[in-house]
Amino acid sequence: MTTTPPASAHPALSAPAQRLRDLFTAEVRLRDRDAAPGFVVEHDGPVHRTYPADPAAAGAMVENPEGLGDDPAHWVARQAEFFRGRGQRVEWKTYSYDEPAGLPALLGAAGFVPEDDEVLLLGRCEDLVHDVTLPDGVRLRDIASDDDWERVRVLCDEVWGRETSWVNDSLRAEQRERPDLMTATVVEEVDTGRVVSYAVLRLTDDTSFCGLWGGSTLREWRRRGLYRALVSHRAALALERGHPHARVDTSPDSRPILLGLGMHAVSGTRPHVLDPHATDAR
Repeated sequence: MTTTPPASAHPALSAPAQRLRDLFTAEVRLRDRDAAPGFVVEHDGPVHRTYPADPAAAGAMVENPEGLGDDPAHWVARQAEFFRGRGQRVEWKTYSYDEPAGLPALLGAAGFVPEDDEVLLLGRCEDLVHDVTLPDGVRLRDIASDDDWERVRVLCDEVWGRETSWVNDSLRAEQRERPDLMTATVVEEVDTGRVVSYAVLRLTDDTSFCGLWGGSTLREWRRRGLYRALVSHRAALALERGHPHARVDTSPDSRPILLGLGMHAVSGTRPHVLDPHATDAR
């Protein structure tokens, strides 16, 4: 089995960035700590996969933090066969420092469709906590109710221009299952209650890391400090709860803000999705 390649095989990282990436790989990836509550966690040879037992449920994930050995095409084909057999949508999450280098081409040949490139940032939560003054007319608060989540769904559909209920439902179910590990926060208009921005804090159980997810903001409310306020609020919560390190899979919009706050770019990352039902439709 191939181990994670040495740093010399990839663009050099600063010493702090390398330490964070090594810690993230050891604490989170190698130990499958990204699995949602109740998910099946198993290894098929060098492949790590986590998925809900119900094939109709969302959230199945595959990755290969220790490479794919001498016959990577074999292991890719096995995962495609496994999830097609279940009729379950699955995301294979690739990192640029993983082996083999030709994995995206193998995934494409097996029917996985690449989605948008992102960059993984890692950093210290204490660097992300700062004073932010919200614009007049809005407030920030943590949410829990179904009504709150429904307003988040409306926001996300508008921001992304497509129906996002499956993401919303998955996060809502995860919060119900482990409210100690997930906090969703909104910025809302005081007068109308309309949600104009939202984000999620997911504490990675039994690790030093938290994940800062979401960050959807209505176009007319962007560049007014809402995302910075959500970052600071969630980082402070994570520190209070014993998670000193943060991770974010970033888009071009959020990346400059977080790099400016002291986070480190440690890897490219890209999801590749196999959807048996979409394949059937084609």
